[in-house]
Amino acid sequence: MGEASAAAAAPYDEMIDPAGDVRPHYAALARRVASLSDEDLAERQRLLERFFLLQGITFTVYGAESSTERIIPTDLLPRIIPAAEWATIEAGLVQRLRALNMFLADIYSDQKILMDGVVPRELVLGAPSYRREMQNLYVPHSAYANVCGSDLIRKPDGGFAVLEDNLRVPSGVSYMLANREAAKRTFPGSFRMASVRRIEQYPDLLLSTLRSMAADWRPNPQVVVLTPGVYNSAYFEHAYLARLMGVPLVEGRDLVTHDNMVYMRTTTGLRRVDVIYRRVDDDFIDPLTFRRDSSLGVAGLFNAYRGGNVVICNAPGTGVADDKAVYAYVPEIISYYLGEDVILPNIETYLCREPAQLSHVLANLDKLVVKAVGASGGYGMLVGPHASKAERESFAEAVRADPENYIAQPTIQLSTAPCLIDGAIDPRHVDLRPFILSGDKIRVTPGALTRVALRKGSLVVNSSQGGGSKDTWVLGEAEGQEGPQ
Repeated sequence: MGEASAAAAAPYDEMIDPAGDVRPHYAALARRVASLSDEDLAERQRLLERFFLLQGITFTVYGAESSTERIIPTDLLPRIIPAAEWATIEAGLVQRLRALNMFLADIYSDQKILMDGVVPRELVLGAPSYRREMQNLYVPHSAYANVCGSDLIRKPDGGFAVLEDNLRVPSGVSYMLANREAAKRTFPGSFRMASVRRIEQYPDLLLSTLRSMAADWRPNPQVVVLTPGVYNSAYFEHAYLARLMGVPLVEGRDLVTHDNMVYMRTTTGLRRVDVIYRRVDDDFIDPLTFRRDSSLGVAGLFNAYRGGNVVICNAPGTGVADDKAVYAYVPEIISYYLGEDVILPNIETYLCREPAQLSHVLANLDKLVVKAVGASGGYGMLVGPHASKAERESFAEAVRADPENYIAQPTIQLSTAPCLIDGAIDPRHVDLRPFILSGDKIRVTPGALTRVALRKGSLVVNSSQGGGSKDTWVLGEAEGQEGPQ
């Protein structure tokens, strides 16, 4: 689909079909919502917000003057995905992560895909996220990306596509779990009767995945969650997951290395650590190997990792596989390693590093979304149709100055889902972030974080940019039954 047709197409409505009828999998919820008064809905929204407040479910907005921590805006009405659609999503996510793990194993060993010219050598080896220190290191099960959070969008024709892969330190799963707990309180009857698939087992599956990375050489591996600390935007999630898994939450200062082993300081002395689920970026995990000014990591950690005495999850260097320029080659990567057609397609992507594509991007900035290759969280991007002429001209200068740092995509109209906004139900644009675990096997959690662009007309769903979230109900086979509450 070209950018003009994509921009012109009306967004897919998750609840209402083109004829104006409620889609079958939303019918029971729609009837229940219609039976409630405005005050009933408002009270349920207040109940939802009280739950998040009492649980301390927050995120940090950097640069905010009024407050560091905020309650994440959460919408009352769940997004519903029928079983058949989820089956396609699940198969596509498994296929994608299998191929990306094979790609990472290859580029850090024989580099066959680069020698065969499927992916440009300079694109991979010149990427800031490529870690030469990982060359020829053993990674258990070749599972480089143990936790992946892929961002999906639904195109105007109803099909799902992958907007980007998040393989470094993906966040948001705690909000998925918290949204589910809140939804059980706000629509308990409807939830019970809708055959919604369970996601509560995610912490157990995460722990099992992490342990599987060291199970071949340690019968009962000690797992820890490594956090940058309380000022990190996702600190709540780090603490939440550590608590649910029943493992220690540590900062770099809590760990020490000795004889290429990693130990955790405890009140009873040092205890060996086998698996580190790190929520710290590559640059900061070890000041002896990466950034020397880092106070967040552990001196000597990478040598212990290199020696096979500890496992770091996700593996250092996984970020090269979710580089926004490498993203453009994922269909070819899947074909190369698996010999399969892509189940979940990419969005058409222009690489500004290519002169012809750069010219096209600069000539069509008013129609495109332009992103910095290494940025995330909604930063470093231009949404052309919603930007002023001055903003587009300023961004064009930045692109011309460093074209290799930018890609562009058509402005796809994200699908819309009903939301309770200022007491009224109104559609807002949404995307979908499912979570995939990879260790001794690949597992897809039957749920996702649905992110919502709460500002009317906005396509930016990131919480740091004014977005929110809502629960996602993935239905089982016996779907669509109506509940009493």
